[in-house]
Amino acid sequence: MSDLAQLERDVEEILAVARWYGLDHFEMRFEICPPEMLYSFGAYGMPSRFAHWSFGKAFQRIKMEHDHQLSRIYEMVINTDPCYAFLLRNNTRVQNRLVAAHVLAHSDFFKHNIHFAGTPRNMLETMAASARRIRDYERVYGREQVEGFLDAVLAIQEHVDPHGYRFAVRERGPGGPEPAAGAGVQAPLLPDKDLLGFILRHGRGLADWQRDVIAIVRDEALYFWPQFATKICNEGWATYWHLKIMRSLDLNEAETIEFARMHAELIQPARTHVNPYLLGLRVFMDIEQRFGEEAVFEVRTACDDVSFLRSYLTAELVQELGLYVFRRIGYEWRVGERDWRAVRDTLIQNLFNCGHPYIMVENGDFHRQGELYLKHYYEGVELDVPYLEKTLPLVHRLWGRPVHLETVLDDKAVVFSFYGGKVSKRFL
Repeated sequence: MSDLAQLERDVEEILAVARWYGLDHFEMRFEICPPEMLYSFGAYGMPSRFAHWSFGKAFQRIKMEHDHQLSRIYEMVINTDPCYAFLLRNNTRVQNRLVAAHVLAHSDFFKHNIHFAGTPRNMLETMAASARRIRDYERVYGREQVEGFLDAVLAIQEHVDPHGYRFAVRERGPGGPEPAAGAGVQAPLLPDKDLLGFILRHGRGLADWQRDVIAIVRDEALYFWPQFATKICNEGWATYWHLKIMRSLDLNEAETIEFARMHAELIQPARTHVNPYLLGLRVFMDIEQRFGEEAVFEVRTACDDVSFLRSYLTAELVQELGLYVFRRIGYEWRVGERDWRAVRDTLIQNLFNCGHPYIMVENGDFHRQGELYLKHYYEGVELDVPYLEKTLPLVHRLWGRPVHLETVLDDKAVVFSFYGGKVSKRFL
């Protein structure tokens, strides 16, 4: 029997086991890829996406880690319907079976978790069309100009509002009317978290192609947001089910050892960060033990990482996993807290807003001169000032007027401003 025919039979067996357990996934499409292609997909986040130097940089990092055997990507799965899963060409049979079980559970999560309910399931085609438009803009306006504008947009791509403007129809497509020159932009009725959307709607002097580029990046950021917000519970769900499914298969002794080794590598604790596969798996196993398998499916449907850990991370799990809070004291990193509540709350704080600073548009007509006033809702973690000073001019490039950002440094309110020369700051 050929390797491809064997893989087809193995996938059918795993599909049957998954259905028996109650998993309900999208129709699956499995593709076998060489390493370079899979690493390219990992760097770009999708098989079809616009080109940018930052993706090439990510590809080189992933390839270097693979070449030096520091890490390896076995698969990639896409939140689409049908759901596409890409397998590494030189995977062993056991690796492919584990990967197939893992991605089936991811597909089930994509289909049923409420945070993915609004995601477009045809994003592969949408991204391919967006990439073609950006290539056209590069031919018309020059690659350097388009890439430079993309630099500015990508610098603030995380600042969208997945709840307020989730995949809303664009208010203005290419060719629509621009705001009148010099027209004042009213402050939002409430602070607006969707910075990209606000600039898209109210930015002055933007050409049609520039508004389209902003809309493309914003739509893609909204598409990826649920994956960032559910990393721990999504990977935990997939690991929980690949463990159950693989234990249901008739593996020989050598295959059992290979599976055990691969699974152990996947859930190996990390020294400086939390392994989402391990943490998510143990929380789901604890939920099943305490509340039953039906509760596991309910949690899969309702939770993101914040609610998942707030509701189900227990003192016993924190102790079992050896979790603690560490902080820098002088020139050394030391254990700061071991209390399970402090550990849980620190994890949640780091996951809030997917780990990004919470910045709101407070005024789009500051000083009544069309200046943009942003406010960082400070929660104990200061902004990276060098990064801020590099990003503020990029926001100015998009907005076309002076930009201000209020934040907190050393427990004092401070405003950073950029008028077109050098970033300045003043304490309030």
